[in-house]
Amino acid sequence: MSFIDKIKDAGEDIKDAFAEGAHDLAEKAGDLKDAAAEKAGDIKDAVAEKAGEVADKAGEMKDAAAEKAEDLKKAAGDAAEKAKDAAGDAKNAVAEKAEDAKEAVAAKAEEAKKAADDAAAKAKDATK
Repeated sequence: MSFIDKIKDAGEDIKDAFAEGAHDLAEKAGDLKDAAAEKAGDIKDAVAEKAGEVADKAGEMKDAAAEKAEDLKKAAGDAAEKAKDAAGDAKNAVAEKAEDAKEAVAAKAEEAKKAADDAAAKAKDATK
């Protein structure tokens, strides 16, 4: 084998080595691509799961807020009803006290009239 043939063979060996190396690199790149796609899928699934949990929590908070609002609305209605009842009770109590005062004034007026009549009768008797 001549020197040139040896160089040609060495060139072919180098070419084959590069081709094999390129093939290995392409295979590694494919493996890395697959691993990256799998990892991206895992991340996507984790993000979707977390988003679902957040949506569930937001729904629970919305329901709790609506329930609280309903409770507050009911409490406000109850307070308004109690205030209305208290105002009615106060009005009735004032009316009752006014009626009592009116009766007391009428009784005192009657007593004063009787006393005046008695005094007038005594004065008339005294002048006889």
